Amino acid sequence: MHQVLIQPATYQDCRQAVEAAFEAFPRPVRGRKVLVKPNVLRAGVPEEAITTHPAVLRAVVECLLDQGASDITVGDNPGLMGYGANEACFATCGLTEAALGHYRNIGLDAVELPFSTLGDPNLLPKVSVSRAVLEADVFISLPKFKTHGLTVLTGALKNSYGILPGAQKAHLHKLAGSPQRFQEVIVDVFRIRPPDFFVVDAVVGMQGNGPAGTELRWIGKVLAADNAVALDGVISRMMGLDPALLRMLTYAQSLGLGEFADQTLRVLGQLSPIPDFKLPPLDGGAIQHSLALQEMLEGSIARRPKADPARCTGCGTCVAQCPASALALVDTPAGPLAVVDPELCIGCFCCQEMCPEKAMSLAAPGCPCSGGR
Repeated sequence: MHQVLIQPATYQDCRQAVEAAFEAFPRPVRGRKVLVKPNVLRAGVPEEAITTHPAVLRAVVECLLDQGASDITVGDNPGLMGYGANEACFATCGLTEAALGHYRNIGLDAVELPFSTLGDPNLLPKVSVSRAVLEADVFISLPKFKTHGLTVLTGALKNSYGILPGAQKAHLHKLAGSPQRFQEVIVDVFRIRPPDFFVVDAVVGMQGNGPAGTELRWIGKVLAADNAVALDGVISRMMGLDPALLRMLTYAQSLGLGEFADQTLRVLGQLSPIPDFKLPPLDGGAIQHSLALQEMLEGSIARRPKADPARCTGCGTCVAQCPASALALVDTPAGPLAVVDPELCIGCFCCQEMCPEKAMSLAAPGCPCSGGR
């Protein structure tokens, strides 16, 4: 039987709730690699409630340190509006300071893996996943309690979408084609490496048209679990929604990733629906039919890295680290220049993140603005 903890909390006293979470779901961390992944959609101050609040992250890191953890990494790959700006996103959100010296840009090093889904094994044959995710002995996910115009809610399953660096997320958005199919893709990404433990920032949540909306809602809770399906089922009920209506949850359950039915859960705390909580349309129309978002997806997918000849030193860092072997150094009159093969590039943009000279920029094919070929 799955357990889900619901603890009253504010951002001033959330350390107590996080301690209760670690007691309810103990994990040995001493001498092990621990990855803590908050939800970092984009750069935004904590008061916007679009990212995991720094107080929750700090409490988690402090608990890990108290338990003897020494090899801690705090990181995420920001979403559509955060490509190439990992450090800036974390700093603006207050998460760099809250990480207590353990923040790392996990987008700098990725591993290419085969990827297939039960619905369409040819959707995207390969994806690039942050190496820190795959090498973690203990993977702790810190979702934010929010709505989402395409998946209805953002929780434990959806937070794992950030294990993919760069424009792959936009690419999968586009290829999925429908909200229901995209919810299945979310689960397929999640099961690459399911987290071991979840702590949800539900102190201030978001309702209406999330995940970057303006309708904030005081909830005053921290949730925790060691199973994503059970946890998202509880979040769904708190939002006043039958979890069986979400394809994301029914699909995950069919794959044996967990159960969300009442009889399979033991709730530690008080579970009750939030009165008059505003949900987005269940058909995903809030985002699916947004012309602005579709144009953003198209632009993200089309962009490819190009090296600025004036800045590129031909050091080969991008070539050595590219998980898809899509970059090569080409001799030019001015010296070696990194050039991308657009057919091999998977859009992880690790090269742009890691370039020591900041020589890589992202542009649509044929765009002269990057100074490349």
